[in-house]
Amino acid sequence: MLLPTIPEGVVWAIFFLPLGSFALIALYLRFRPAWAGYATVAAIGLAFLFSLWVLDSAIDADGVRLAFLPHGWLTFGPVEINLGLRADGLTAIMLLVVTGVSLAVQFYSQGYMEGDEGYARYFAFMSLFTASMLGVVLADNLVMLYVFWEMVGLCSYLLIGFWFQRPAAAAAAKKAFIVTRLGDLGFLMAILLIFVKAGTFDIARIQEMAVGGLLPAGVITVFALGVFAGAVGKSAQFPLHVWLPDAMEGPTPVSALIHAATMVAAGVYLVARLFPIFDASEGAMHTVAAIGGVTAILAASMGVVMTDIKRVLAYSTISQLGYMMLALGVGGYVAAIFHLFNHAFFKALLFLGAGSVNHSTHTFDMRLMGGLRRTMPVTLITFTIAGLSLAGVFPLAGFWSKDEILGHAWQEQKALFWIAFITVFLTALYIARVIFLTFGGEYRGGEQPAEAHGTAAHAGGPHESPWVMALPLVVLAVPAVASGFANISGGVAHLLEGALPEGVELHEVSFSYGMAASSTAAALAGLFVAWLFYGVQVFSAENVRRALAPLHTLVSNKYYLDHLYERVIVGKVFYGGVAFVLDLFDRRVVDGIVNGAAWSTGRAAAGLRRLQSGQVQAYGAVAFAGLLLTLGLVLALNPP
Repeated sequence: MLLPTIPEGVVWAIFFLPLGSFALIALYLRFRPAWAGYATVAAIGLAFLFSLWVLDSAIDADGVRLAFLPHGWLTFGPVEINLGLRADGLTAIMLLVVTGVSLAVQFYSQGYMEGDEGYARYFAFMSLFTASMLGVVLADNLVMLYVFWEMVGLCSYLLIGFWFQRPAAAAAAKKAFIVTRLGDLGFLMAILLIFVKAGTFDIARIQEMAVGGLLPAGVITVFALGVFAGAVGKSAQFPLHVWLPDAMEGPTPVSALIHAATMVAAGVYLVARLFPIFDASEGAMHTVAAIGGVTAILAASMGVVMTDIKRVLAYSTISQLGYMMLALGVGGYVAAIFHLFNHAFFKALLFLGAGSVNHSTHTFDMRLMGGLRRTMPVTLITFTIAGLSLAGVFPLAGFWSKDEILGHAWQEQKALFWIAFITVFLTALYIARVIFLTFGGEYRGGEQPAEAHGTAAHAGGPHESPWVMALPLVVLAVPAVASGFANISGGVAHLLEGALPEGVELHEVSFSYGMAASSTAAALAGLFVAWLFYGVQVFSAENVRRALAPLHTLVSNKYYLDHLYERVIVGKVFYGGVAFVLDLFDRRVVDGIVNGAAWSTGRAAAGLRRLQSGQVQAYGAVAFAGLLLTLGLVLALNPP
């Protein structure tokens, strides 16, 4: 453990700056909306600069954890809970991702949310959202991490349901909150289990105990699976992925932040932070890999048939997160975080590009777009760069990390490799479909401003977004191209390996020209097929849809998982079964006891009221009767 090369106050400031902007807006700036945006951008911008300082310190320390003493928070009996910071290579990378993407999103939001009645409220929530995710990244113990973990969930609820006047937004927010709570229950149980068995909440100590064989294998496996349950909820992995597409009801910059740097990234980060514990359990690793593979291909297939541009990107995020989980499950720790790093930039760019298109056409329905290449050249170029990076086209950022994941899968589990390989083709197919439907062909009319879905209506026909929205697109396009080069010389790997305790062996894969050529061919094949159907339209997508009607119906209905959860489990099993029995018990037993007690008390009170008649002779008679009764009892118990 090395002495810190950065003041502790600077690291704390990264968290407190966006938290301070939230407090400032809530207390003073809510009546001056424009200043709310300025305060948020300034706070997160300064946090981004401090994050660069942390990254530089982590590089100097070879990624090894910097030594900051924890501060006591709560002590009751043998339980001691501290507030502490963890700054290492993994922390440094995540801080850069969270603050960098958030800064671009907040800057963009000033144009996208212009004129919205909740402008100040929006930036207050976004500041708190960013602060919560930074708390997750910086926490050095499980209790502190869990507190900020739940704050991330709360902020996502507030922002997904930001336009709460719309029933769809309110329902989506509730769905996200409830579904993610299911996974969080497993996470909470895991925390309680590990404290009972290890006697500490400190992440570093728990990792050392797991690596050193001081914890039973069964405890490690159950703990890891509980943690993974929380990650499945937050990172929208199968089968708890159903909340994320509906979360598109929130403002588009919120979607960009959720999908790129905060909510869904938290689950992958959690598994990565506790990777030494997962690595000690073969069963847990296989579970993570299998769930990741299933999620990747299922979500990619659904992205191919969606017509809402944001929902296509939502399923893309689910699929890419599945890639990351698959990588972690097969031991590709560095590959997973490297892909998370790259994905943050090109996915934020894709969502902000979708918001730019919505700003112009007032719709997210790609069937009403088309022809925007003429009027939105900046959005076209930047969106295409991000799309090709997502597809994994050489030499863009996504190519490098995707290739590392495929290499790990090939070495460890061939079945998962083929799932990931097919997903490469599907990814290129659906993102090229989005580009051709949105920017190719002729403009198909959009929607009237009064019907605009999302941002406040803006008058006029298709047009390029204002500079406050276009500039973040151009800035994010740079890492969407170049961030993949960060690990060519092993820079990212060196940082991340330093964050792991001694005794954890990482499986490295060397660059393979054969793998690179194969994955690039799969991506180009997906792009080519999309061009044939949606570019030059040599083939009719409608004819294929009719020919594969049963399959199309299955996929477009999201494999009926929403029907299963909402209509069968919730509608029939819960409301028709469990809830019915509980309601009957509540009405007949609980209410029966309460109502019976009230009835008995009332009857007793009515009888007692008759004794309080106010007649002196009646009181005398009762007193005399009581005297006779007492005398009789005395004589009966003590006969002469």
